[in-house]
Order: sequence, then structure tokens, then C-alpha cells
Amino acid sequence: MQLYTILILAFGMSMDAFAAAIGKGAALHRPPLKEALRTGLIFGVIEAITPVIGWAIGLAASQFIMSWDHWVAFTLLLILGIRMIAQAFKNDKTEETEAPNRHGFWLLVTTAIATSLDAMAVGVGLAFLQVNILVMALTIGAATTIMATTGMLLGRFLGAAIGKWAEVLGGIVLIGIGTSILVEHLGLLS
Repeated sequence: MQLYTILILAFGMSMDAFAAAIGKGAALHRPPLKEALRTGLIFGVIEAITPVIGWAIGLAASQFIMSWDHWVAFTLLLILGIRMIAQAFKNDKTEETEAPNRHGFWLLVTTAIATSLDAMAVGVGLAFLQVNILVMALTIGAATTIMATTGMLLGRFLGAAIGKWAEVLGGIVLIGIGTSILVEHLGLLS
């Protein structure tokens, strides 16, 4: 995988964390930079771990499906992209309460795990592409840390409305990468 593809994938994977962080930032009473960094690090670390887990699972299964691995990667990325887009338009009804100053650690961990399940599935697909999983995981983790921290700070000003569109963009990016993998492996643009 080329550097630009790795970066696009990493930032695409971080879009759901970005959207969630905007919502978390909007829910807090003026989150300070320290809280935004804490949130970004929690999201980033978990988002870096999950593709490694998925990669290990995919590596174990790769010997059985090597001849159609590009279809597996495409299908996983397509499903995840569609899921992210659908989740963005799902109605979330939240009750109005007084905004807290800080989110609990376990609430952030749970949210980070929920937003990183797609990274685990992408890790499965990456096992078929013979990429350096450590570079990929660290890049995804760093991108997620940056995006979640930024999302928390933006959420303070923008509210949860923009989070939906960030998640839609992330879904479109995943579908695009899956399509690119399929086209490349099928040699359609040769």
C-alpha cells in the first residue's frame, strides 16, 4: 500500500471517532484542551489495537481464501462504509440535561470500542493485502487521536449536527478504498 492510501484509510477510519467526539464535545460544558486530548488518546489507542486484532484473525483465515481475498476486502469495506453512512442518518434522541465537565473513562472506552469495530474488520481485510500492520495500526491510531481531539474541540462550538456528515464522509472513503482494491486486483485499469 502506498503512503497516500495508508493516510486516506487512516483518516477514513477515524471519521466515526471524529463524529462521536464532536457529539461528546457538544455534550460537555466547554471541554478544555486537556479533556479533548484525553478523549483523543483513548480513542486513538483503541483504534490502533483493533486493526491488529482483525489482522491476526484475517491472517489465520488467509490460507483458506487467498484466491478471492480482494473480494473479501472489498465486501468488508463496502459493508462498513454503508454501515457508517446509515448510522449517520439514524435518529438519536437524547434527553436534555445539564452538561457535565468531563466524560467518564469507561464511557469513553466503550464509545471508542464501538467506533473501532470497523477498524477490526478492516484489519481482517488488511491481512490479505500483505501490509505492514504495525505501520498501519500506528497511522490509524495517530489519525484517530488527532481527529477525536479535534472533534471534541469542534463539538464545543458546532454541536452534533456536523458529526453526521463526518461519518458519511468516512463511509464514502471506505467504499472508495474497497473499490480501489478490487479494481487494482482485477486489473481493470491496466
